[in-house]
Amino acid sequence: MNLKNYRNELLVGFSFVLMLMAFFYKNAQISSQAEQLFAVKQEVREFKEIIAHKRIWGDKGLSKKVDKLKNVVPASKMTWNKKGKKLTANYKDLTPKELNKLMAKLMSMAVQIVELNIKKSGDNYNMECKCKW
Repeated sequence: MNLKNYRNELLVGFSFVLMLMAFFYKNAQISSQAEQLFAVKQEVREFKEIIAHKRIWGDKGLSKKVDKLKNVVPASKMTWNKKGKKLTANYKDLTPKELNKLMAKLMSMAVQIVELNIKKSGDNYNMECKCKW
């Protein structure tokens, strides 16, 4: 077999193989670029969420909003201890209506609930709550 006779066919075959390799390389680059773009968009979305949460949690008026928990039930049913950005509140002999109102207020605030204990004693409830913000 003489390679000189098949030189043009070999060049065409080699060019075809080289073209296929370039095609697959380009597809791999495009797909990896699309994945990177998706990852960057997701990270930007997460950073925006973090900034939004930081604004809510760093709100100067949040301490005043937490003080509104004092007004939900009578002062005789609670003990209140607030130091800096931490709150420890104990509520005793709450009716179900008072407990629901208190929980609704607490859950609508941007605070981190560290500990929440609710115990039923007869028809009334006792609640211990520790929060920070």
